[in-house]
Amino acid sequence: MEKGAAAAEVPVPRVAVVVFLLKGKAVLLGRRRSSVGDSTFALPGGHLEFGESFEECAARELIEETGLDIDKVEFLTVTNNLFLKETKPSHYVTVFMRAVLADPHQVPQNLEPGKCDGWDWYDWDNLPKPLFWPLQKMVQEGFNPFPIGSNS
Repeated sequence: MEKGAAAAEVPVPRVAVVVFLLKGKAVLLGRRRSSVGDSTFALPGGHLEFGESFEECAARELIEETGLDIDKVEFLTVTNNLFLKETKPSHYVTVFMRAVLADPHQVPQNLEPGKCDGWDWYDWDNLPKPLFWPLQKMVQEGFNPFPIGSNS
């Protein structure tokens, strides 16, 4: 076997950037349509493109998926997610960002219906089920995306 063919068969880690888009005490979630985590609720986001900052990726993905412009984008945390039991095993380093709407009157649109059943706001204390497992794990571990002491 040639070196190039062997290298092509080895899966490599990918980088995803997802966004906790906050509105009051709610977050924006959509129901996934995907081979990984199908029908689970997840944050908006996607693959980091070459040369992009995490903030640029977050803003681009939100516009592509929901039509929403975001503001005050900041880094929260990063997780290492292995999806080894999937039909096509994958490994994602997931960068979690936090943001708010640039205009609080914007309404999310479902611009990628092949990837998502739609977007809605969910109260952090009453999240829908089932959550996409990386998000579920964070919730179970007590992660809170809201700024400390915030009432907004």
